[in-house]
Amino acid sequence: MIPLKDENPSSTIPFINTALILANIYVFIYQNFFAPGGSGPLFFRLGSIPYELTHFVDIPPPSLVPVPLTIFTAMFMHGGWIHLISNMLFLWVFGNNVEDVLGHIKYLFFYMVCGVLACFIHIFTNINSQVPSIGASGAIAGVMGAYLFLFPKARIKTLVIFIIFIKILRLPAIIILGYWILIQILSGFAEFGLPKGAGIAWFAHIGGFFSGFFLIMIMKKRRRPYRRNRARKYRK
Repeated sequence: MIPLKDENPSSTIPFINTALILANIYVFIYQNFFAPGGSGPLFFRLGSIPYELTHFVDIPPPSLVPVPLTIFTAMFMHGGWIHLISNMLFLWVFGNNVEDVLGHIKYLFFYMVCGVLACFIHIFTNINSQVPSIGASGAIAGVMGAYLFLFPKARIKTLVIFIIFIKILRLPAIIILGYWILIQILSGFAEFGLPKGAGIAWFAHIGGFFSGFFLIMIMKKRRRPYRRNRARKYRK
């Protein structure tokens, strides 16, 4: 199931969400077309490597930033076009409404915190891994968790592909996002304990999703009844 668009208009312009998408695209273009040596070496120099973060060392090749900051730089790097496009599509569909609820600055803080927590969960399950973790998936999973909490019944135009069945359906967010997180959980535990190579950081997705789901409860704006009352007055 591939979400295409939600039927849940926001009341503000998603400046931060758009800026995050553009930043990810910019970094992807740089790493693939302008970075010396290409993107491969850059993953090891700016990606988040569990072994470095848990053992407080910088293994060769040396990082371009202090090792703890790779938690942040890794969020803006992607391993290929499909990785980038799929992440940005999910951020585009679900991010604007979460930004609408939180406000611009709080949304940026929320996004980054979800990404950091997702990285910590991944590190905890791969303490000695020397494979760099990259991508915005953990932070975006947090946005998806928040969307599920805020708008479980919102309709999402979704491309459903099953063998020869291909159709666009309007499905509630709880179906789309519930199915997504279920796949992450099943896949994560199915691969848990197996030798780790280049692959999908399932537990980063899981950690980010539940971080966003619970964090939004604390950070969401409280409704202000006086605004609703004033709006009713003007409509009379």
